[in-house]
Amino acid sequence: MKILITGGTGFVGTALSKRLLEEGHEVTVTGSSGRSPLKGHPQLTCLAADTTRPGDWQKQVAEQEALINLAGRSVFGLWTDKYKQAIYDSRILTTRNLVAALPENTQAVLLSASAAGYYGNSGESEVTEHSPGGDDFLAHVCRDWEQEATKAAEKGARVALLRFGVVLGKGGGALATMKTPFKFALGGPLGSGKQWFPWIHLDDLVNAIHFLLSAETCSGPFNFTAPQTVRQKEFARQLGTALHRPAILPAPAFAVQWIMGEFGRSLLQGQKIIPRALTESGFQFTYPELQPALKELVST
Repeated sequence: MKILITGGTGFVGTALSKRLLEEGHEVTVTGSSGRSPLKGHPQLTCLAADTTRPGDWQKQVAEQEALINLAGRSVFGLWTDKYKQAIYDSRILTTRNLVAALPENTQAVLLSASAAGYYGNSGESEVTEHSPGGDDFLAHVCRDWEQEATKAAEKGARVALLRFGVVLGKGGGALATMKTPFKFALGGPLGSGKQWFPWIHLDDLVNAIHFLLSAETCSGPFNFTAPQTVRQKEFARQLGTALHRPAILPAPAFAVQWIMGEFGRSLLQGQKIIPRALTESGFQFTYPELQPALKELVST
């Protein structure tokens, strides 16, 4: 299969590309630098491209059997007006340009990333793919992001929307950032720690994308979160246990908001997400529970 991955040089994109290349697929990845840790593989093409702008990279789209849309500026940062616009544009404009390059009557499948932030702060309510969206900044970004992706269906594409929880993997991503304070015995929950923390092991995320590539009847939104959602306090406790470090120093809510502003407020929110669409479609998680996932992730 010929597969194009926007944002394919990042943490998730690299892990996914590695799996697809091992299976013999032809993979083209885009990234701002065009550099990938996998560069040099005979079936990998790396393109340096600003996908928020129309360009030569779009010529590759019509040749693909599958498109996996992962591009997006990291939300981890100080949310100035300029940075929020970059978060928005990197997702919405990339997706718009990707869909625009699709030919009419295409047979391709589009798997387009979204995020658990689609639901906003859901409090104690269980959230499935049929739950309504939220009303904060990230929720609006996700809503517009998904709307751009679903336009590919008008051209004949099968479209699946991947609402990622916090992706936990070795060698980078959120876990690398989270582990640092624990190493200095400074780890603990954010705020009260009562907020629900949707997470997914990187292996399960890659496996679920692989599953949806060939699941011809699967379309629409899919929650990419482990079946066992835990509260943030419990996540911190289990991470501390896995690292053999205490998890007793909470970051007070007022400090998180004061230092990180609007992004800090989003960190204090949570969603109790159920991956119903994936499990009902027959997907089986390798790491449905947190403790075995963390044990594997912190092992050398």
